[in-house]
Amino acid sequence: MTDDAVPGAIGRARQYVGGERDIGEYLLSSRSLAEYRAMFSLSSEDLELRILDCPGGGSSFTASVNAKGGDVTAVDPVYDRSPEQVAAMVSAEVARGSAWTVANLDRYRWDFYGDADGHRRVRTDSARIFGADIVADSAKYQPGALPELPFADKAFDLVLCSHLLFTYSDRLDRDFHRLAIVEMARVGSQVRIYPLAHQSGSDERDLVAELVTMLPSHGLRASIVPVSYEFQRGAGEMLVVSRAVRA
Repeated sequence: MTDDAVPGAIGRARQYVGGERDIGEYLLSSRSLAEYRAMFSLSSEDLELRILDCPGGGSSFTASVNAKGGDVTAVDPVYDRSPEQVAAMVSAEVARGSAWTVANLDRYRWDFYGDADGHRRVRTDSARIFGADIVADSAKYQPGALPELPFADKAFDLVLCSHLLFTYSDRLDRDFHRLAIVEMARVGSQVRIYPLAHQSGSDERDLVAELVTMLPSHGLRASIVPVSYEFQRGAGEMLVVSRAVRA
């Protein structure tokens, strides 16, 4: 599948060409289980839930949790390619992501990884685990794109959305964010979104506040929750969305 064939706004955004303060095309990041646990404040009990990683990218989260007996599914438009193609893409993206962080060291805090080399090692290991898993068992990696997911209502207990919403708000507008959140809440009982910051470091608080105000009209409630993880400076919070309790 060509990039032009990727559905919806995500497909169009994949064509985006950024400037020197912008990473450019969507990055297929290979975040690890440890990163996910920190970003989303995931407890051991959380990891026993039915979880959707949306979008999954090249993360080893699905592979790592399922290997421990969990039930995680990942969804991403790139999974429409063959598993071998996706694995190769993800492996290549490690170099682009690492180069970006090295070129923008001042934007990041390095206590979680130690330094840029530590960051690259984590992502390289995660990409390797992901690649082996998607080739061995592609059933847990489903092609699909927000704001329309190929899953039934309440198919999951928890939906995790990493580094898509707010991260790319320059190319995904407010309505996309609203529709995406409503759709994730349709398929999952709770949604956790991280980070609440643009990848350039610009402040997204106005957009976050707008969405928090709009969501009750969709029967949803949202709260901003601090997390222990802060790699990108200023990105120390997640948005938690769930269905409103009716009186």
